[in-house]
Amino acid sequence: MTVKIKPSQVKGTVNAPASKSMAHRLLICAGLAEGKSEINNVAYSEDILATLDCLSSMGAKIEKGEDFVIIEGASPLSSKGGTYKCRESGSTLRFFIPIAMLSCERSLFTGYGRLMERPMEIYEKIAQEKGLSYEKNSDGISIVGRLTPGSFSVPANISSQFISGLLFALPLCEGDSEIELTGNIESRSYIDMTIDAMMLFGVKIIWKNEKTLYIKGGQKYLPQSFAVEGDYSNAAFLDGFNLLGGEVTVKGLKPDSLQGDKIYKEYYELLKKGFPTLDIRNCPDLAPILMTLAAALNGAVLTGTKRLKIKESDRGLVMKEELSKFGADIEVHEDEIIIHKSEIRKPEEVLYSHNDHRVVMSLSVLCSITGGEISGAEAVKKSYPDFFVKVKSLGMEANTYDNN
Repeated sequence: MTVKIKPSQVKGTVNAPASKSMAHRLLICAGLAEGKSEINNVAYSEDILATLDCLSSMGAKIEKGEDFVIIEGASPLSSKGGTYKCRESGSTLRFFIPIAMLSCERSLFTGYGRLMERPMEIYEKIAQEKGLSYEKNSDGISIVGRLTPGSFSVPANISSQFISGLLFALPLCEGDSEIELTGNIESRSYIDMTIDAMMLFGVKIIWKNEKTLYIKGGQKYLPQSFAVEGDYSNAAFLDGFNLLGGEVTVKGLKPDSLQGDKIYKEYYELLKKGFPTLDIRNCPDLAPILMTLAAALNGAVLTGTKRLKIKESDRGLVMKEELSKFGADIEVHEDEIIIHKSEIRKPEEVLYSHNDHRVVMSLSVLCSITGGEISGAEAVKKSYPDFFVKVKSLGMEANTYDNN
């Protein structure tokens, strides 16, 4: 799909989309509970559909409503294994591997795009230490064997998703476990979100100290009913219009949310005032929109950027490539990106999504003042399927058409 955008005045009020990060966590907890749970305010993005598919593969029964899901949970301890279709969702893949390890049966994890290129060595190492079979090939990742409790050492500077995956699974083991986090902890807020979601379903995780998590074994997830809170990650795109002359009010965001991306509001204020240095170590998903707005305003330096290369695209280099079509001057280094203040103009070339939802939405925000054409815009389905419906309702002149 290609979208053609004309310079537009974007203004109005819109509800924040449901938090993809919290929806993953609530749905998984519901799927692990013995009984029926109801999760409301669910947006059926590709990533969330992947998680629902995997819950079905685990044995849970799923009933989807327009914006709610009723889940009858199933114990992964008695799962017969099977194929877990993760689509392009890194969260789904990393959350479910330890859950599938609770079964003695063979589980195959599949996906497409860059999913299987993402780092997975942490789980491979755990499988070797625990005597499980772990094989990665062209078909995907195959696992056979049962995860046992104990002590785990996990690098905390690669992805918090590995830690969350273990946290979901280990309380269901018979014995107690500890996870020791090594290195600098990045994306701590996502770990806290996982712990919070589990607590809502009756499972407790304890921080023994800043680097050690204690997980009591033999716990049970209890069925519950909850609504998914609004998403700061995607709200950042809607709020981004306001830095470029828009007048958008985003409603439905929880002020005391644990979401790390809520820091975007502070960072936007700094972008308006000057040439700030912004640490994105704990909020890497904000990088594309921060780069975009910095290029259009006063420039900025982003630090803690090394993990951008293992996202849906190599986001630092991809955003440099696409923003250069607007006249932006950007330097991408190993763990730092410098966005120089530039004279932004309408791109003469077609912009490309690189199959990355956050790239599409970031470029769309900038196109609202310059105009432009983005190919591969269907990538927004990964996290915000109705993004263009929402921005068109706010006055953006955007026409989409199929490339075929």
